[in-house]
Amino acid sequence: MYKLRRIWLALGWLWVATITYLSLTPHPPEPMHFSNADKLEHALAYSFLMLWFCQVYQQRAPRIFIAGMLVALGVGIEYLQRMTAYRVFDYADMLANGTGVLLSLIFINMGLGRIGITLETKIFKTVK
Repeated sequence: MYKLRRIWLALGWLWVATITYLSLTPHPPEPMHFSNADKLEHALAYSFLMLWFCQVYQQRAPRIFIAGMLVALGVGIEYLQRMTAYRVFDYADMLANGTGVLLSLIFINMGLGRIGITLETKIFKTVK
């Protein structure tokens, strides 16, 4: 993860910006259409973010920090939504965001936290 670290981080921050934009725009796309689909979307988005950044940060302390910051982002966005006339403040969305982060922490401890390193190693091994 060291050769492509800046790219991994840039793509991660782009995903953060995308989630923030979609969370605050008046008419976000709705890819899933079933009861409480937005909760699943929240959980998947934050789970992906956590998994992505944990590919770059391999130690426990930075991962815990990232988890806290992502949960804070989810809470903060809900309060920003409350300030708009077109979005709805929802504690359940905060819970879904946190659940996504927690699920990724579990998956990371099961070995998914090294996907990036494995990919990067294989890419650079083939290039040589």
